[in-house]
Amino acid sequence: IPLTLAGRSLADLRAALAAHYAGSRFVRVVDPAPRVVATALNGAFVPAPSRADAALSPGDAMEIVAPMQGG
Repeated sequence: IPLTLAGRSLADLRAALAAHYAGSRFVRVVDPAPRVVATALNGAFVPAPSRADAALSPGDAMEIVAPMQGG
């Protein structure tokens, strides 16, 4: 889902997403525990310890992947 948000780091992005979707019945923003999600910035994997320091620039693409059950 393309979405324009302001922030300087992945940590800022998480806060902006939480504010954007506050009160939504359809989207829940959770704290991404390192072992629960994987993150990529412009197609490059970002390790959990580097998320707070990963700088964002206008037009960057962020991907957050969470495991899902099922087949």
